[in-house]
Amino acid sequence: MQGIFVTGTDTGCGKTEVSLGLILALQACGIRVQAMKPVASGCERGADGLINADARRLRAAASREVPYDLVNPYAFAPAVAPHIAAAREGVAIELPVIRERAEAISANSDLLVMEGVGGWRVPLGPNFFVSDLPRGLGLAVVMVVGLRLGCINHSLLTAENIHAGGNRLAGWVANQVDPEMAVQEDNLVTLKALIDAPFLGLVPWLAVPESRQVAARLMIDELLTGRDVNDAEKVGKTRRL
Repeated sequence: MQGIFVTGTDTGCGKTEVSLGLILALQACGIRVQAMKPVASGCERGADGLINADARRLRAAASREVPYDLVNPYAFAPAVAPHIAAAREGVAIELPVIRERAEAISANSDLLVMEGVGGWRVPLGPNFFVSDLPRGLGLAVVMVVGLRLGCINHSLLTAENIHAGGNRLAGWVANQVDPEMAVQEDNLVTLKALIDAPFLGLVPWLAVPESRQVAARLMIDELLTGRDVNDAEKVGKTRRL
């Protein structure tokens, strides 16, 4: 299974917008892309059950239509941490279930873009974290950095833990979530110097994010070097530090 796991430095850093931009940019290169958000909270109940707005957008952007429950197997109504929501529902979030759905989605595609929930170390259950998903599924990681006060600390801690856990950090995207952030350029220079992974682009503040605008800002050639984003040696060749 070839794929990219999109994580972030925090909740609300722009994972969904970057994921949608990546999907569009990859499709423009002729790559058949499927999308998945395996765990989501803050879902709305409709005629077909609980639906997450971000998961619905990812499903719509994919190259092939698949059932919603493959895209988002674990959906919870309360907008709270997923392990808390799952415990209240008496549900156990399980890696084998996510793997089964991911493999089903990936069967007739070239690449899977999977979006995480919250930040990198958000718990999904007892001794089970978001950070366990890409390692358990063999996916390369793309980190979204929300450019705001405190982003340097959050970014470095996240990147260090990604590497320490044996995951492949294929690159990172800077997303301006605070339009009034002070000394943004200086922060960006620092992040480029200290994050041990390719810089994939800067997404400026967008009052109404549009996938084509995001896609135009992403340097996906860094991801497609050697085409196999899951190959550690090939990913390593794109590193700038």
